[in-house]
Amino acid sequence: MIEYLDLWREWLPTLLGGFALSLKVAGLSLLLGIPLGLLLALGVQAKSRPVKLSSLAFVELSRGTPALVLLQFAYYGLPSAGLTLTSYASAVLALACCTGAYTSEIIRGGLESVAAGQKEAADAIGLSQIDALRYIILPQGLMVALPALLGFSITILQSTSLCFAITLPELISRAYSIGSSTFLYLPALILAGVIYAAVCVPATIAVGKLEDRLSHHTR
Repeated sequence: MIEYLDLWREWLPTLLGGFALSLKVAGLSLLLGIPLGLLLALGVQAKSRPVKLSSLAFVELSRGTPALVLLQFAYYGLPSAGLTLTSYASAVLALACCTGAYTSEIIRGGLESVAAGQKEAADAIGLSQIDALRYIILPQGLMVALPALLGFSITILQSTSLCFAITLPELISRAYSIGSSTFLYLPALILAGVIYAAVCVPATIAVGKLEDRLSHHTR
């Protein structure tokens, strides 16, 4: 065990560098994906049939395709169509599409939870549809969706571990690299798991407490 501790101290800076890259990919994917999810949620609710069908098609296709397949499609598949992306850009693109598809359902559920009376009141005071959405429906709907969105953000951070498949030097990729050079895969992967757990477990607990607080507030 003491030998493992010495190795972990030696490997920790390398693995933390990989985890920093994982955080950047997850953050940018969420920054792009959540607004996309909002647009898709509104598109699914649109009265225009082409907009509704195209939004539904994107959501169902992206949700039905494993994230690993989306990553490999972006990195290995798009060059066949003349678009070559770096592993970093491919990871962000694939995970942003995944985020947009899943969060669209979360956001749509939040928007639909707003009481019909609120919408009728907006109509009664003469608010346009855009103003009603902006000032009444979105603030309340996003508040309901917030805990689920934060929970999904943790899932996306964990999903960055799949990026080793497209040679992105994130945390798991660096753990494998250490394992291949030292033949000590187990301690390297254990340390990588500890790093993930050190961030994801407290974050999950915090999201649970926030959800409880918001549920009491909405009551």
